[in-house]
Amino acid sequence: MTPQHLVIRMLPPFGGWLALAALALPGGSPLRGAAVAAFLAVGPGAALVGVCGPALRARRAEGPVERRDSAFERHSDLLEALMLAVLLSVSAAMLVATVLIAAQAFSGDRVLLTLTLLTTLAAFCPRLRASPTPRTAPGTAPRTRKGSTL
Repeated sequence: MTPQHLVIRMLPPFGGWLALAALALPGGSPLRGAAVAAFLAVGPGAALVGVCGPALRARRAEGPVERRDSAFERHSDLLEALMLAVLLSVSAAMLVATVLIAAQAFSGDRVLLTLTLLTTLAAFCPRLRASPTPRTAPGTAPRTRKGSTL
C-alpha cells in the first residue's frame, strides 16, 4: 500500500475524529455543525465503500448505445460510489441511533463517537476481492445461475 492510498483510506476516520474535536466548540458554532454534518453525511459510508471498492469496480458501468459522453463509465461509477457512501452513512447513523435508543443510552455525542469508532474500524479492514467473472466465448449468451431470471 502506497502512502497516498493510506492517506485516502484514513480520510473518513480523520473526519470523524475532527467532528468529535469540533464538539468542544460552542454549541451554535457553524464550524461545529459543518464538521459534524459532513462526517455524518459521508464518513461512515465512505469507509464502507472503501472496503467494498474492488468488488464494486469488478463490473464497470455500461454506456448507452449513443455515446454523447466519452467518460460515461467513469462518471457513472463515481456517482454510484458517492450515492452509496451517502446512503450507507445515513443508514449507519440511523442504526446506531436506534440501538442506543433501545439501550436507553442515546445522546448525540455517543452516536458520533460510535460512528467514529466504526469508521476507524472499517478503514483498517482489508478490502474485499472481486469474484472472478466466468468467461464466455464471443457470440454466446453468458451463463446464468440455476434459478436466475436472467
